[in-house]
Amino acid sequence: MKPNILVVMADQVVPFLTGAYDDGVARTPAMDRLAAEGIRFDAAYAAAPLCAPSRAALLAGRYPSSMGCFDNASVFPADQPTLAHYLSADGYDTLASGKMHFVGPDQLHGLARRLTTDVFPAGVDWVPALDENGRFPAGGHARDYVDPSPGVRDWTMFMAYDEDVQFRAMEYLRERHRTGADDPFAMIVSFHHPHDPFHVQQQYWDLYDDADMPVPEYPDDLDATYSVMDRWANEAHETDRYDVRDRQSMVHLRHAYYAALSYIDHKLGQLIDTLEATGELENTILLFTSDHGDMLGERGMVQKRAFYEWSVRVPLLLRLPGATHAGARFAEPVSLVDVLPTLLDLAGIPDEQRTDMDGESLLPAIARSIADETAPDRPVFSEYHLEKVHAPCFMVRQGRYKYVLVHGYDERLFDLVDDPGEWHDLSRLEPHASTVQRLRALIVERFDPDALAAAGADSIRRRLVVREAMARNDTHWDYQPYVDARRQYVR
Repeated sequence: MKPNILVVMADQVVPFLTGAYDDGVARTPAMDRLAAEGIRFDAAYAAAPLCAPSRAALLAGRYPSSMGCFDNASVFPADQPTLAHYLSADGYDTLASGKMHFVGPDQLHGLARRLTTDVFPAGVDWVPALDENGRFPAGGHARDYVDPSPGVRDWTMFMAYDEDVQFRAMEYLRERHRTGADDPFAMIVSFHHPHDPFHVQQQYWDLYDDADMPVPEYPDDLDATYSVMDRWANEAHETDRYDVRDRQSMVHLRHAYYAALSYIDHKLGQLIDTLEATGELENTILLFTSDHGDMLGERGMVQKRAFYEWSVRVPLLLRLPGATHAGARFAEPVSLVDVLPTLLDLAGIPDEQRTDMDGESLLPAIARSIADETAPDRPVFSEYHLEKVHAPCFMVRQGRYKYVLVHGYDERLFDLVDDPGEWHDLSRLEPHASTVQRLRALIVERFDPDALAAAGADSIRRRLVVREAMARNDTHWDYQPYVDARRQYVR
């Protein structure tokens, strides 16, 4: 009997602000349960610290640039096999509820159906073009991070969206049980929260009224610590217009963020409870993750678009049927590109039915870890291009070191064991020269920065033409979910 697969995603989750990753403030009992009953990956990285490229990488098991997925307006190729293609071909009922961030006319990518539309545009509306002064257009996110924005709202469009996502997913699971469906399912449930703006309902805000909120601490010379990539992000996000370092704003921001995490955790808990009530839990592979993190005012920065741990690290919790390996912890770096081959292994999809992937199944590594065997120092990469940056940007994590390369501009090296806050750049220190050379070589071997710069520029030119034509023709690719009311109730 093939296992069901349920992938639950939330947007912009900082793993170490959840109870599952031992945060003392967060109230996230469902995530905590997954960590207790499953495997917790302690160093999981997004393949790109940006929504659409990261999600494409997870579904395809490939690094984003290899598919031309540079930014949030890049078209996800329709001929790229995804998790949904593989599982559909193997007899799974494949579907999604919520945010997929597919850009392009193919809004299914192997799924049999989607239960909701998307929360963001499916067209090339957000092509990252420069203005006549060579700057990215204004309209940054910093305003969402400071007072009076973070806080309580009765209702927002993003609440409406996530409520619809949850209802459709729960309805599907309950209807399967009611009708006695016995084919295996593979469903992705993907929420918008805790993505900015940080607006939450009173009941979740109240959970943290008595909490001692941790807030960012800044060195006196913070501005001197910025890399060129940091400066580009800060300029695009307009951190110069809003006081992201204001302590009271940061208290309210963290309060609202924790509340949004608890909101999503409640949704996750409902899904787990429904699987349990319908008798499906012990035959379901359940994975919880995010597309990237959020700087949340750390270093005076907001949103993602950076390679610091706050931005590029993600939660990755994997519960296997029967709670196999319950409570296991995996310390070695892994990537979201590893999710696809791992799930295919668990579903029993043979290697000969798969196309090329950059990711590796985590099952052998999990077995080594549980047996307490030494793991190889496998490099894990992340990349970021075009959107709010002026050159291709890369990160590689191997062992204790993280190396960042901004092609033609800058490089950084951090020792995450001795310097988990990533404050001390070692790249120009002679004792670390060989480490810098080795990690830089890994990036250049995997990627071609010059070719990617040219391909990205060409992609923008093409998409600007497409965008103009679509606007004039009033053409839209947004997914329209279909409901056949003729068969829905009593007829």
